[in-house]
Amino acid sequence: MNANVIRFPGSNCDEDVLNVLKNVLNLDAEFIWHDETKLKNPHLVVLPGGFSYGDYWRAGAMAKISPIVPAIKEFAKEGGLVLGICNGFQILTEIGLLPGALLKNKNQQFICDWVNLRVENTKTPFTTLYKQDSVVRIPIAHSEGRYYIDEAGLETLKKQNQIVFRYCNPAGKLTEESNVNGSLDSIAGICNPAGNVLGLMPHPERCSEAILGGIDGLPLFQSIVKTFQPA
Repeated sequence: MNANVIRFPGSNCDEDVLNVLKNVLNLDAEFIWHDETKLKNPHLVVLPGGFSYGDYWRAGAMAKISPIVPAIKEFAKEGGLVLGICNGFQILTEIGLLPGALLKNKNQQFICDWVNLRVENTKTPFTTLYKQDSVVRIPIAHSEGRYYIDEAGLETLKKQNQIVFRYCNPAGKLTEESNVNGSLDSIAGICNPAGNVLGLMPHPERCSEAILGGIDGLPLFQSIVKTFQPA
């Protein structure tokens, strides 16, 4: 299985993602610089966290016009797996692969902490190894992570089972306190209708090895690998 990790000016979680793919899962993975125009025969494309182009204008807005973006959109259109983490999620909304937008956190401050997530959809290629409604602990680090979509869009997300992760308390309850950034309906991650594009604000690559304090992010990457293994 081959993976491409897209590097933008300002990416800072690209090495973390590559480490999980190459050193934890033993996959063939390589970086793709943002000004390239072609991918390198991947099964998976990852848009990592960071601050692409310094988050000027708004997070992900300048990455939208990077030369590599048309290739990513075509790859997704053909059913390829695309994962956007934090800034990568912001970019996926900017380029139209996922609906909605990521706004400033409700407290208008950068938040770096561990959060609890409830797994809402285990039928995507990214979540098959999680249990439905299970609670996982994954870190966040963002200032523009408050998910928003209009009322009609929210109803569509619910109807098409596109909400994949929600912020919750340790017992799995959705509370105002656990919704750390004020996201609409406590949404932490969504997929496209086909399920092959996933965006989430928390960082699974930062909790895929026990030495980092937890491994709740590892099943996400293992689920991807399982998708390409013979039945």
